[in-house]
Amino acid sequence: MSQENVSPPELPVVWRPRKGRVVAYGFAGLIIVGAVVLAILLPPPFTVVDKVAMVVLGAAVAGVLHLLGRCRVEADETGVTLVNALRVHRYEWPEVLAVTLTDSEPWAKIDFTDGATIGAMGLQGSEKERTVQQVRQLAALIRERGEARDEGGNGGRAGDDD
Repeated sequence: MSQENVSPPELPVVWRPRKGRVVAYGFAGLIIVGAVVLAILLPPPFTVVDKVAMVVLGAAVAGVLHLLGRCRVEADETGVTLVNALRVHRYEWPEVLAVTLTDSEPWAKIDFTDGATIGAMGLQGSEKERTVQQVRQLAALIRERGEARDEGGNGGRAGDDD
């Protein structure tokens, strides 16, 4: 199926990886439970401070896993939001040029008019066909609403009739 055969999805839409979320939040829960159980079962040479530190360490590791689990790409009427592990990027549709996904990359990349190319961690290459379909949907939205929609050279903005 070519990209042109995919119609844009209804907005708003959120794309996020399934496997990455399950693994991240599954391990986060396991680590929290393990830290609490370990803190409860620590023998007497360990103090309350040690036990609290064990739970805090588990919570810190779970927090890092949350950063990985929250990754997503959101599209709405006005633009696209990339929520990656450490940063959130917001771009309006006319600023978006293209989305690409190659076999050698862990996630899709999105090109913008300011010259930036940002990895979209919410579109994980490890999910193969699911991500390919999501990238095709995003590409259809970019063709419909973004800079790339106009091949005539008017900057991709609707209504520019110069």
